[in-house]
Amino acid sequence: MGSTRSSQGAYSKSEAQPYLEKLKLLRSRMLGDTNYLADSALKRTRSEAAGDLSKMPIHMADIGSDNYEQEFSLNLLAAEQVTLAEIDSALARIESGEYGACVECGQRIKKSRLNAIPFTHYCIDCASERDQESRG
Repeated sequence: MGSTRSSQGAYSKSEAQPYLEKLKLLRSRMLGDTNYLADSALKRTRSEAAGDLSKMPIHMADIGSDNYEQEFSLNLLAAEQVTLAEIDSALARIESGEYGACVECGQRIKKSRLNAIPFTHYCIDCASERDQESRG
């Protein structure tokens, strides 16, 4: 995300402190989740992932299920990495004194929105407008 057009709507560092704590906690939890997903999707063998310790021949349906689970985990991992990048961006905005200002219009993002999505870049009006544009 880009920098804010205006930091007039930004919260002071003391006002942003509760969000800083929330973002750090969320980031820590998501790092654990992404590490687990990466381990389960990339480092395990088929038999380890399935808990299969036998030496019996592998059925084609089992291989299909394993591939589906791996692809699902990788897609989930990619989505969580995007969220982690947004959290890091929010932490950087707190550090630079721009947190809480909408990157689109520069207006202050309401606390109720930041309580729900502390890493958001947009106020509800700009987020709604962007959503409408993306839907065409």
